Parts: sequence; C-alpha cells; structure tokens
Amino acid sequence: MKKRMMSAFVVLGLMIALSSPSPAAGKHPQIEEALRALAAAKDHLQHAAHDFGGHRIDAIKAIDEADHQLRICLQY
Repeated sequence: MKKRMMSAFVVLGLMIALSSPSPAAGKHPQIEEALRALAAAKDHLQHAAHDFGGHRIDAIKAIDEADHQLRICLQY
C-alpha cells in the first residue's frame, strides 16, 4: 500500500512537471520543432528491426543529450 501511494505521488509529480509550460514556450518554434523531430527519430530507432550497424544505442544516447540541451535552451 505504501509503495503504491509513493508511486502515485511520483506519477502525479511527473505529470505536473511535464504539463507546466516552459517560461519561453512559443518563443522558439524551431527548437520546439527540433524536439519533436528528435522524439520521432528516437521512437523510430527504438522500434526498428535492426541496430543500424551497431550505432542504434549511441544514436539514442546522442538524441537524449541533444534533447536535454535544447530543453535548457528553451529556458532562455
């Protein structure tokens, strides 16, 4: 019961954090578009039938880092 309750609070916290608009929401449409493109590319890589010559894992890591950096940029 305690574990389920904690999980519910974690999920609720994530939902609140993800639903809050960034301070610069709408100010940088190209960066927001890039984030959507990165998410689509990551989804494609994760669900692909092959590993792209052994580069899939590194590509996903690079996408995650690019996503992180772009989200920092959106704060300004």
